[in-house]
Amino acid sequence: MKLSMPLTYAGNPRETADQLAGLEKAGLDRIWVAEPYGFDSPTLMGYLAAKTETVEIAAGILNIYSRTPGALLQTAAGLDNVSGGRAVIGLGASGPQVIEGFHGLPYDKPLGRTREILDLLRRGLRREALTSDGIYKIPLPADQGLGLGKPLKLLNKPERADVPLWVAALGSKNVEMTAECADGWLPFLFHPDKAKDVWGEAIAAGVAKRAPELGPLQISAGGMVAIGEDVKGMLDFMRPMYALYVGGMGARGKNFYNELACQYGYEKEAQEIQDLYLGGNKRDAEAKVPLEWLEAGNLVGPASYVKERIAAFQEAGCTELSVIPASDDPAATMAQVKEWIS
Repeated sequence: MKLSMPLTYAGNPRETADQLAGLEKAGLDRIWVAEPYGFDSPTLMGYLAAKTETVEIAAGILNIYSRTPGALLQTAAGLDNVSGGRAVIGLGASGPQVIEGFHGLPYDKPLGRTREILDLLRRGLRREALTSDGIYKIPLPADQGLGLGKPLKLLNKPERADVPLWVAALGSKNVEMTAECADGWLPFLFHPDKAKDVWGEAIAAGVAKRAPELGPLQISAGGMVAIGEDVKGMLDFMRPMYALYVGGMGARGKNFYNELACQYGYEKEAQEIQDLYLGGNKRDAEAKVPLEWLEAGNLVGPASYVKERIAAFQEAGCTELSVIPASDDPAATMAQVKEWIS
């Protein structure tokens, strides 16, 4: 089981990035770099590549709308080169609030776009000419431009032809497509004890159509880790994030994370959280996040309990534990977790 961490920062990401060398020595295998509508991920990934030697540098995630397939190909190949073959590209549809509100693009056909982009990236990394006649028209048809477009292959030779391509997905159809086509799956707000009930059928359906050369589906999930007898109250630090996504990351009737909470069996709480959050009562919304969910989705408590949670993530099919160390010595916490999962 691999050990990873999302790059979390408030304000200046360099301050967190500069701590990565110590975490790398402690056994960190992979760092995931998000970008929602903050700093772009590839710039930070290049910075991290220069600061580290062995840790894999992963985009978690690049949305499939604001960059063309050609630009995503250039990013994947470029990052893999500067990192010496340590790049991982996480892709996802993000959400309409970000895509339409920040990027000014229509949020349409997310599954079809993701499937096409995965195929285009794989072919492009093999230095095949970039061509598509699906949602993406590459080269652009003559009647839609100057008529001068021609198929082109990547100018430089990529470090690897098989840069790992992961997909962030929540809905059953998207998860099924991910299990069929992607190297790995990035769920969010993962509840390992309920994962099979929510996604088991979708994953099985996708894996049944999976090409053998892709190998087994990889899954990365986890949460905050704090080890000790007096750390249970630290779960409250996760309440704002859960409340933000379930209550405020989307509109009524169009919030993927609220739907996820309902799938987990928290319909009543999901409605209350959304009503309170959208009404401006964020603190009250945070108080409604089910403690059961927080306890199951994070690794906070005595060593024996944290080990039980690790086992639960493994039982749910996770091949990678992604954690946020909450301690005065993050490297020591990472080293301890690494020992337990090795």
